[in-house]
Amino acid sequence: MASGTLVIGEATEDGKLNPVVPELIGIGSRLGGRVTVALLGSGVEGLAREAAAFGASKVIVVDDAILKEYQGDSYVPIAERIAKEVDPAVIVMGQTMMGRDMAPRLAQRLGTAVAMDCVNFEMQGDKLVAERPCYGGSARARYTINGTPQIATVRAKAQEPAERDDSRQAEVVKQPAGVGEGDVRTRIVERRKEKAEGVRLEDAKVVVSGGRGLGGPEGFKPLEELADVLGGAVGASRAVCDLGWYPVANQVGLTGKVVTPDLYIAVGISGASQHMAGISSVKNIVSINKDADASIFKSSRWAVVGDWKEIVPAFTEKVRQLKASG
Repeated sequence: MASGTLVIGEATEDGKLNPVVPELIGIGSRLGGRVTVALLGSGVEGLAREAAAFGASKVIVVDDAILKEYQGDSYVPIAERIAKEVDPAVIVMGQTMMGRDMAPRLAQRLGTAVAMDCVNFEMQGDKLVAERPCYGGSARARYTINGTPQIATVRAKAQEPAERDDSRQAEVVKQPAGVGEGDVRTRIVERRKEKAEGVRLEDAKVVVSGGRGLGGPEGFKPLEELADVLGGAVGASRAVCDLGWYPVANQVGLTGKVVTPDLYIAVGISGASQHMAGISSVKNIVSINKDADASIFKSSRWAVVGDWKEIVPAFTEKVRQLKASG
């Protein structure tokens, strides 16, 4: 009988355990039953101890050079094989580039379904109830899946990670990939990365975002200064990215990036549903807008009505003073 949770883990580009994995292990622990982690990749064997420290009962490691880059043709068959061996009631993976591609393909192979980009979970009997934002983040839909295993992808930072305890031990099983170059129908011929300085938008604990209310691209310089003082990153609304005021890579929203910082400062942003969908899981939103009727105020913990050109520089200077005083 299917039981427990299978976590499809992954590594970051620099070979570290992806921060979403402890969150996935935490979900499995709270749902109850045995938590098995599958680590697929090249050079991931050393991460098994970390997975154990976060609470995995068993870690299955598939470490092979063919898995250096995520390719569905190589990863999905391995995940299918492991899923059939483990026979879990639930499979979870991150809403990452890999998870977005693998989850639906794996569900199809296993004859089940998947709930994508979920932010909350609970078990009702043997049924997983998964919640995900809908209607631009203004509501949440609850999903159940009739098939087994029940699969879900998890939005990063939406769940509390499992506590780390390095004294924990887990059964570690190494498996061969079982796939070859001939099984992979596509190949990556080149990878280009946009140069970025400072904290990544998706990882930042503080995000300072600007909208059309800034008046022009020059308005982002004070925001960059504030983000630098706070150790955060700068985001932008779709409107300003479409106008060419700020790089599209920094766009926050439904068609941009979903962020979950501890603090989100929105400057000159009205609060269109497209933008709010990207910050629906943020607990602390501070909004600065000269329009007292701006819709973003309804979702803000703190709202400041006024000219951002006066407020932001003054706030930045105050933060500098507080940091300097220790």
